[in-house]
Amino acid sequence: MEYRQLGKSGLMVPTLSLGTATFGGSGAFFERWGTTQQAEAQRIVDVALDHGVSMFDTADIYSGGLSEEILGQALAGKRDQALIATKGTFAMGANPNQVGSSRHHIVRAVEDSLRRLRTDNIDLYFMHGFDALTPMEETLGALDDLVSSGKISYIGASNFSGWQVMKALATSERYGLARYVVYQGSYSLANRDYEWELMPLALDQGLGTMVWSPLASGRLTGKIRRGITPTEGRIAQGGNQDGPPVPTEALYPIVDVLDEIAQERGKSIPQVALNWVLSRPTVANVIIGARNEQQLAQNLDLLTWSLTTEEIARLDAVSHRDPIYPYWHQRGFDRRNPKPTAW
Repeated sequence: MEYRQLGKSGLMVPTLSLGTATFGGSGAFFERWGTTQQAEAQRIVDVALDHGVSMFDTADIYSGGLSEEILGQALAGKRDQALIATKGTFAMGANPNQVGSSRHHIVRAVEDSLRRLRTDNIDLYFMHGFDALTPMEETLGALDDLVSSGKISYIGASNFSGWQVMKALATSERYGLARYVVYQGSYSLANRDYEWELMPLALDQGLGTMVWSPLASGRLTGKIRRGITPTEGRIAQGGNQDGPPVPTEALYPIVDVLDEIAQERGKSIPQVALNWVLSRPTVANVIIGARNEQQLAQNLDLLTWSLTTEEIARLDAVSHRDPIYPYWHQRGFDRRNPKPTAW
């Protein structure tokens, strides 16, 4: 397993982490993701650890806390082998104070996650979304206190826009508060918007990136093809609507090239798609999901090989999409405003 430094922090993380949104399957939304229960989750976690996938990503809202509970039980007696990342912000109840990034909600959300995870420390804690109603210094002040108390080791932002991340970093610098060291966001061959602003920001500010949905919510697995209608799995159950808003027709040429490279290399389509994400600037870690042990084993093979420069160029070309303003205008001034990837 390769380890990469997480932003400007001293934390080294494996290039792959196991996403546990499939654990539990409570409620219609998360049931589409997966319904992995304790016994199967235990096997998946054990296989992951055996292969060096020692980081696990979850969130309090995943199946209403059930994902955290199952993960916590699966890591019982093995906590020292694992890094745990979880998140808070979104609603965990009907009370108006059970949502957002206020000090009131964050402190209680962290305490609840610690209890469900059966641990006294969360290695990496994310604000799951941006809360514009709570002052930035209140949010970061609460997180700073939790870091100082040892309940959290590092903090990150997820699903923020570029200006929101930059405002948070500036607030941390101004008041001497704990600083976001990582950004967790959606990024794949079907969804390259991250490259327009968030990737340059991460490079400039020294943020690591954890990628969620590197297969575009299952749409880059090869199950969506011309003339093929999936009959089973998450996509067939409506999960195709959960990820980035990409027209199905736009996926066909991307999957065609993925299939060509997969056949040339003797690999699977998902392995090729994941390999491309791992090759991108700022990416420290890619979150992979697995409904069962077999899916996990298939994905782990991607650690044994890398795409060539020519293969990456083919994938870049077929997934290219012209950026929105002002990013398309900035392409004309690359000599003083360089971009980390070719748009």
